Amino acid sequence: MFHIFFKSCRVMRPSRVVGAGMMAFALAGAVAHADVRVPVTAVQGKSVGTVFDLEGVVQAVQQSTVSAQAAGRLVSMGVKAGDRVKAGQVLATVDDRETQTGLQRSQAQTAQARAELRTAQLNFERTRALNRQGFVSSAALDLADAQLKSAQAGRDQANVGEKQAGLSQGFTRVTAPFDGWVMQVHAEVGDLATLGKPLLTLYAPSPLRVAVQVPISKANQVPTGSLIEVWAPAPDGSTRWVTPSVVGKLPTADPVSQTMEWRLGLPSEVSSGLVPGQSMKVRISTGQSKRLVIPVAAVLRRGELTAVYVATKQGFSLKAIRVGAEHGGQGVEVLAGLLETDRVAMDPVKAGLLGAQPELAPSAAK
Repeated sequence: MFHIFFKSCRVMRPSRVVGAGMMAFALAGAVAHADVRVPVTAVQGKSVGTVFDLEGVVQAVQQSTVSAQAAGRLVSMGVKAGDRVKAGQVLATVDDRETQTGLQRSQAQTAQARAELRTAQLNFERTRALNRQGFVSSAALDLADAQLKSAQAGRDQANVGEKQAGLSQGFTRVTAPFDGWVMQVHAEVGDLATLGKPLLTLYAPSPLRVAVQVPISKANQVPTGSLIEVWAPAPDGSTRWVTPSVVGKLPTADPVSQTMEWRLGLPSEVSSGLVPGQSMKVRISTGQSKRLVIPVAAVLRRGELTAVYVATKQGFSLKAIRVGAEHGGQGVEVLAGLLETDRVAMDPVKAGLLGAQPELAPSAAK
């Protein structure tokens, strides 16, 4: 084995190894002597809003669970999850043979009541005419009048029964209460539908809201009129912070998580790119405080590493930092890793090159 090892070592020629090393050194020296100037800016202490971030969930403002209003076997299901429906569209049907029989029975009873009413009317008219001629007594007229009123009441009762049977017949056809989307189907053809059994869940795609669980300890720290924003997609495909159209706070707390639910209404132009159940970031401001802030462009993110290049006498030094909330054009908060006397590179990619030297940005020079 030792013989083979020394033999393989003799294959590598020292001249080629030295030549490759000199070439790499030359290239490194060329980069090291290149005049790379990188603008830097001072870390600034600014008065920014004190915020905390929470995760919310998109909800449909108008959502309904459609249930069966008639008992029977489910004979058809015309939609599936993900289908778009219109108000009044038939979604499912229940076996209507029993309700159809009840409707026919009510219709027959109505016809009988109308015939009895017609007979009572004719009898009353004849009795009244005979009473005027003195052939029958007033008691006979009163009896005919009572029979007429009873027949009228029977007719009215039969009409109500027929309407009720018609409603029961209509309940066998389950329709959509509004325009929307089918979120979930809870029953299949052949299932036994009972009164109140959920069949489908529908939701309207607009308007939408974000439900966020706010800890009670933080909810009490949010003053009235505080800025609340939602990180939502823009029509052009980008993302941005938007202000809710309405903020609703439920007056109860969850006894387990000790949180309160806040419902943030979303503008219509934002709702088009969202779906119920989607996770959303919510930012709530609780006031103003002084924080160390640097431009967002100065932050270098590589996997789990968040760092900046700090200007030194020799060039730049890479420092890991911990960042906080972003404040748009003001920059991003630095919670740890920097001092107010530090200066950071505005272009961290160039600052990582060998030989890069700091150059004070015009804004910082002033």
